[in-house]
Order: sequence, then structure tokens, then C-alpha cells
Amino acid sequence: MADLSPARWPVAARIAVIYLAARVVTTGFLLLAAELSTPASRFGADADLAALLGGWDAQWYGYIAWAGYPSELPRTDEGLIAENQWAFMPVYAYLAAGVGALFGSWLTGAVIVSLVAGYGACLILHRLLRERLDDTAATWAVVFFACAPLAALFHVGYAESLFLLLLFLALWAVVRRKFVWLYALIPLMGYTRPGVLAFALFLGLYGIHRWFTRRRDPLPRLQIVHIVVAGMLAVVIGFSWQVIAGVVTGDPAAYLETELAWRRGWVGADGHFVPFAGFIEAAAMWFGLWGLGPVLGYVALAFGVAGIAALLAFAPPVRRLGPEIRLWSASYVVYLLAVFFPQSSIFRLLVPLSPLWGAVAVPRSPWWRAGVLVASLAGQWWWIYNMYALGNTYWQIP
Repeated sequence: MADLSPARWPVAARIAVIYLAARVVTTGFLLLAAELSTPASRFGADADLAALLGGWDAQWYGYIAWAGYPSELPRTDEGLIAENQWAFMPVYAYLAAGVGALFGSWLTGAVIVSLVAGYGACLILHRLLRERLDDTAATWAVVFFACAPLAALFHVGYAESLFLLLLFLALWAVVRRKFVWLYALIPLMGYTRPGVLAFALFLGLYGIHRWFTRRRDPLPRLQIVHIVVAGMLAVVIGFSWQVIAGVVTGDPAAYLETELAWRRGWVGADGHFVPFAGFIEAAAMWFGLWGLGPVLGYVALAFGVAGIAALLAFAPPVRRLGPEIRLWSASYVVYLLAVFFPQSSIFRLLVPLSPLWGAVAVPRSPWWRAGVLVASLAGQWWWIYNMYALGNTYWQIP
């Protein structure tokens, strides 16, 4: 008699079942959030599923698909650059428009792209983690990823699902030493959402790692060329959007000032971009608002950074994931520290660290894995409820 247990299924089928089950749960959460939405919510008392899926930043992607990017920047009454489309990259918006044209709806196309890309990301994550973990641990990592607190991003009109698929493919290409793939993946990542500069840093650190370990892991000259050229490409792509925005609008600061338009609600009209200043300013601001004082905020920030560094460097479950995932995680954390001002969107910005779910899945205890799954689903509902059912305050922005 044939063995029909899930462990014997093809990986694609097994991941599909996991992913579809997770999406049913998330859809239920979103429907419940729509039902609980009140007049005080951004979505109003008559919210429905479509309103939630197309809300927040999804509206900007839809606007890009419809109107493109402005050649004349909108300005506030004070003469400052206002929020506009240049803060968002074009690949997801136009891909969703192409798919949506088949259905007569951009939002339908956006949801399809997000859902399909999310399934692809699950498949590639499994393959990426199987380079270092056994099949059971890799599969559980996919379960946690598919059911994670930010799993609603697989449904909504955001670029995260597509970016994760491209990112996991790029990391897998590096692990497998298929560097040629990066010449296509890096531009696609760079024009899907911000973050490709973190990948440039990762390639730099990876190249240094390979150089110092070349005695036990030979580093052919061609691989050196690929690592250097791909890293340079990532740097060029990472800064090119600023150049494109400047050329189209005639304002060299168009992109940075557009990004700062979202930050001014916290730092005021006089805020300017200074690398690494965002987290320092936010530590003082948030701990001051909580009545704990800025000094404690600085101490908490320092201990947080040190703790993350120690986790990536020394934690055995993380070390099992291999140098590529660890170096990517470190690079992305440095990137966030350099460019981001932490507020409620920080949860979404942490999603590219998802390969670390592999470390969470390493312990074999069924109680541990069940506990992580329950905590993930609880976190998912908390995030959906706050960002969609209640979302209208400064800390309820996804």
C-alpha cells in the first residue's frame, strides 16, 4: 500500500497545502477585522475585505499604475515636498497592473501577484534552508513564515511578497554559487522596494568572508569577479532611483525629501536625513513619550544592537543556517539602522529577516513548535486588528 503521509508528498504540494491553509486563516482574520472596523477606523464602519486589501500603501501602488510618477513634486503649504509616488518602486505596481488588466481591476492583479509571489517565496525559502537544515526543520520554518505575524502581507497590495521571492532567490543563488542569476535579480529587487543597498553590503561582507576562508573553501577568480561586479551593480541600482527621480522632477533631492515627508510627522518640518540618526532620535522620542527618559532609550538601543549582533554571531541555531543568511541578516539590520526612523512600520520592515525562521524551527520539541505557531497566529491577529480594524493613529500604520 502506498505511503500517503504528507512527509512523502512532493515538496511543492506539501508547501502548497501549508500555504493555502495559512491563507484561509489570514483571510478569516481580515474578514473579522473588516467586521470590527468602526467609524474611528481609517476604513470606516462599512469596511469590507477589498477595502483592507487595497488600503494604506496599496493605494500608492495603485495610483502609480494609474498615473505614473509626477514630474512636478507636490508641496505642502509650507513649501516642503509632500508625500508622493516617488517613495515607491515601480515593478510591483506595473506587474499588478498587467495582471489586473486581465480581470479589469488593479487590486485583483495586486492580490494575485502577492499571493502567487508568497507561495513562490515559501518554496524558495524551503530550498534555501534545506542547504543547511533537514527537511522537517525547513518545512516548519515555512509553516512559521506562512503564518507569521505579518502574514497579511501575502494578501494586500504591498510589494513585500514579490520582494521576498526575489530576495530568497538571490540568497539561494549565492549559497549555490550561481552568481550569474544576480545580474537579473538585483535590478528586479532594487526596483521592487528599497533594500538592495543592504544586499550590496551583504555581497561585500560575503566576499570578505570567502577571501578569509579561501584555504578551506576555494575562491576561484571568476567568483571574485562575479561577487565584486554584482556588489557594484547593487550599489548602482540602489542609488539610481534617487537619480531617476531627480532627473524627472528637476530636483536632485526629490527622493530623499519625499521619504522625509513621511518622517516629518515625528521629527518635524526641520528634519533632515542623517545616516543612523533615525534610531537615535526615535529612542529619545519613544522613551520620552513613555515617561522613561531619553537616556534609557539610548541604553535600550545600544543593548538591542549588541544583543542582535551576539545572536547572529554566537547563537547555535542561527549559526546552523550558514554564513550567507547570517551575513544577510546583519547587513539588513545595519541598513535599517542607517536609513529608517522606527515607528509602527518597523514590524513590516523586519520581514526580509524571514530566513531566520530556520533558527526558530531547529528545536525538535513538538511543544516548542506548537507554541511558536500559536504565538505567530496570535501576533498575526494583533497586527491585523491594530493596523486595519483600528488603524488611524500614529502607531497603527502598517
